[in-house]
Amino acid sequence: MKLLFILENFHPHIGGVETLFRNLTAGLAKEGHEVTVLTHKLAGTLYEEIIEGVRIIRVPCLDSRYLFSFAAIPMAIRLAKHADIIHTTTYNAALPALIAAKIGKKPSLITIHEILGEHWGRFTGMPLLSAAMHQWIEKRIARARFDSYIAVSESTMRQLLEANPKARVSVIYNSIDHAHFHPELHDGSSIRDELGLANNFVCLTYGRPGITKGIEHVIDAASLIAKAVPSAKLVLILSKSPLSRYIEMKQRIEKSPARDAILLLEPKPYPDLPRYIKAADCVIVPSLTEGFGYTAAEASSLLVPVVASNTTSLPEVVSGKHVLVEPGSAKAIAQGVLKIYRKEHDEVARKTFTIGDCVKNYIKAYRELIEEKR
Repeated sequence: MKLLFILENFHPHIGGVETLFRNLTAGLAKEGHEVTVLTHKLAGTLYEEIIEGVRIIRVPCLDSRYLFSFAAIPMAIRLAKHADIIHTTTYNAALPALIAAKIGKKPSLITIHEILGEHWGRFTGMPLLSAAMHQWIEKRIARARFDSYIAVSESTMRQLLEANPKARVSVIYNSIDHAHFHPELHDGSSIRDELGLANNFVCLTYGRPGITKGIEHVIDAASLIAKAVPSAKLVLILSKSPLSRYIEMKQRIEKSPARDAILLLEPKPYPDLPRYIKAADCVIVPSLTEGFGYTAAEASSLLVPVVASNTTSLPEVVSGKHVLVEPGSAKAIAQGVLKIYRKEHDEVARKTFTIGDCVKNYIKAYRELIEEKR
């Protein structure tokens, strides 16, 4: 098959969506399919190159993903002529993908990560007018005439069907590299020694400090955790994007009565991340909403106990030893950690979200659409 992906962001841009599509496109190319990605040009990247068998074409748009919605249209139409199917995702790539598909009379598929709906203002911190505009765009995408919608979790599928009850939608979970996040390949003891935490009960939270990630609630929980478990230390590995939120979280730590029990580390490269996760006695995932939940899946894959918010997709993704808690509550997080410490946690079999399964399921979806269009 000749597959055209139209994505506002792609490697080397970092994020959960980018992880999904890098794994998927590389996996498809490995299976012998002809894969092209049309994306927006980041500073320092080439206009065109091939990575892992995937042809990447980048559109200059002043480093603005919003301008990409319009700047990508001419190239999208040209590339669509040679494609068997067009695959896109929310948000800013949906318009050029839909236009190219309609003009080229090609089947189209869109992956939906989550639907924020009326919560745009609360979960993004946007001004009222901007939040209303994004909510309107999201609603238009949910009701657009794509041939198929793919939700990355059952939770996201329910959100989508609320927005568009007539949508043709199925669930294909995102994937993680279980070979990389394999419990027998990593030992965190050297990290604990290096950080001076050999005898501590280590709680880890890592990832982006965006509003939806609820990092402030973990910081606020630190003093409650320290009172219940005097040996406890909270380790935070936070991305510096968005920078304003990173600075805000850093200031919150400095003002915390438990600041001596909190350790903020620099972001860690992907190859080193499993060792830091394995160094923890529990991983805290305090998200207010998730489309999938990579941190919960990665920690669970490494068999590290998890305290996760009982919201959206997280109950679907978390496995092994875990405790689900009320989202947005420092008290609930502290109680969850205490349950892990006392071994009063729940436990289910380890769930896997393999790259191979993800690729196989998307290939099936593509072939079904192509057959229908013949």
